Amino acid sequence: MSSFESNPSMDNPESMGSSSKTFLAKGLAYHELPSGEAQVNVALDHTILFDEEGGMNLLQAMCTVNFWLLFIAMVCGMGSTQAVMNNLSQIGQSLNYTTVEANNLISLWSICNCLGRVGVGYLSDYLLHTRGWPRPLFIAITLATIVIGHLVIASGFPGMLYVGSILMGICDGSQWSLMPTITSDIFGVRHMGTIFNTIAIACPVGSYIFSVRVIGYIYDKEAGGEDHSCFGTRYFMLSFFIMASLAFLVFLFAIALFQRTKRFYMLRR
Repeated sequence: MSSFESNPSMDNPESMGSSSKTFLAKGLAYHELPSGEAQVNVALDHTILFDEEGGMNLLQAMCTVNFWLLFIAMVCGMGSTQAVMNNLSQIGQSLNYTTVEANNLISLWSICNCLGRVGVGYLSDYLLHTRGWPRPLFIAITLATIVIGHLVIASGFPGMLYVGSILMGICDGSQWSLMPTITSDIFGVRHMGTIFNTIAIACPVGSYIFSVRVIGYIYDKEAGGEDHSCFGTRYFMLSFFIMASLAFLVFLFAIALFQRTKRFYMLRR
């Protein structure tokens, strides 16, 4: 009781202030909200930042479920979109696209990639601050769009490769826009560079898996002739069905990340 009475913050109410404060004690983070709102108790694994200037280091981040949910989402999301870009020329050739048309597909993919980075980055900021939409929700939306894009390309209908290139380009760019901001939100800014670049390893890892072990393997198995070429949808349809199925599975992982961080983003709104 005496320690309570000697608390200087109780003697001087003005020192408490109206701004939000974050306390970390015994593995739990307590967020004290202004205007007498209820105190929210968040387990450490759900905690995003300890304070505005702090955050987790790489080892601490890798010990959380959120890190691996984000990493797996990027392996499938970035990896499969990069695999599409790496094989656009071969896919176009199999569908009897000319060399000029195949080059146009790559240019279209690059333009949409830029639009995805700028547009989705702005949209996520706007909807976060106006509607309280957590950024991981946009990762889930992106993965759902990737599923649609894979199925569109797998259909092999005339002109669908252009539609698929647009969807894949926007989704790839949006992930490169969302992933760094989500990393800084969840794990803090002090070690953001290290954690961001560690998660970014997901891109080449996923690209290798999908480009070499999925698309490349099935192409080599199906292709025939001396020039090792293949025409029609046979050689890539199965590959895109596999990538669409995995993207849908990882979409569920992104939903889990959204649910785990939803309360935190509501506090930051």
